[in-house]
Amino acid sequence: MKIEFAPLSLPLQRRLQTASVAQWVFSFLSLAQCCTAAFIILFFTRFWLVSALYAAWWFIDREKPRKGGRRIHILRNCIIWRYMRDYFPITLVKTAELDPRQNYLMGFHPHGVLAAGAFLNFCTEASGFSTLFPGITPHLMMLSLWFRIPFFRDYLMSGGLVSSDKESASYVLQKPEGGNVLAIIVGGAQEALDARPGSCTLLLKNRKGFVRLAIQHGTPLVPVFSFGENDLFEQVRNPKGSWLRQIQHRLQQIMGISLPLFHARGIFQYSFGLMPYRRPICTVVGKPIPVQRKLRPSKEDVDQVHQKYLNELSKLFEEHKAKYNIPEDRHLEFI
Repeated sequence: MKIEFAPLSLPLQRRLQTASVAQWVFSFLSLAQCCTAAFIILFFTRFWLVSALYAAWWFIDREKPRKGGRRIHILRNCIIWRYMRDYFPITLVKTAELDPRQNYLMGFHPHGVLAAGAFLNFCTEASGFSTLFPGITPHLMMLSLWFRIPFFRDYLMSGGLVSSDKESASYVLQKPEGGNVLAIIVGGAQEALDARPGSCTLLLKNRKGFVRLAIQHGTPLVPVFSFGENDLFEQVRNPKGSWLRQIQHRLQQIMGISLPLFHARGIFQYSFGLMPYRRPICTVVGKPIPVQRKLRPSKEDVDQVHQKYLNELSKLFEEHKAKYNIPEDRHLEFI
């Protein structure tokens, strides 16, 4: 006898979608602190052995974030990520095939406030990355700071996140069997300070380290633009030169992470809160840009490839902006 389950009602689906996004938002805001607190507190209880054994494991496993991480496919395929996808919703669009015999370096733009599109598309299977790009394994780079937090580091690696340093990038890009994608949110934490609805400003004009890395490994560059990424949150006005921007910039230099003052909607009301707005995100993956390998590229080599990358990213934006309600007179601005 075949048992069939009735589909969930629309109100229940909405509640599950909201709950999944709330978990994502607040996990990154508080889970790190909770993991640190749990690790320390356990030392002063009868369960001290748990923290002691983990500390030993942590020391032995300390290089893993730089060695490709440790993805757990069950967690990447968890149903909660599909509810999160449907909340906005988020879609992933392919414009060209990627050869699984090659490695690729993807530049993701823009960062947004919390990089929702980057996380869901590259760290989960909710948007069908493996189906769209068979034989390709994605790795998303994240600040090394987060991998120093006990327990939290293992949660991050389970989705395919790796440490954002040169050693980590080289490990992924130099794999001879190919089939790996290294995704870098090029604008980084600093770009998050300019993330607000309607913004098309990218911190990219002088960001050339990822280009040099691609040339050193002969890895094709793939531009990625996530339409709607900046529309999820409002941000307190912080123009360059303002006292707030100066404080944020100073804290970023000290801590390595930016602290945008953002707000949107609440869990049970729509007027104010830390939940993102329900606005669609469409992440469009562009065509690979061939890169000739040079172990020691000159400044001219880097500048030439960097300019080509800017041109291809602008072309990708212009070709697709009309589909996502971007005004015809709005163009990408590189700073």
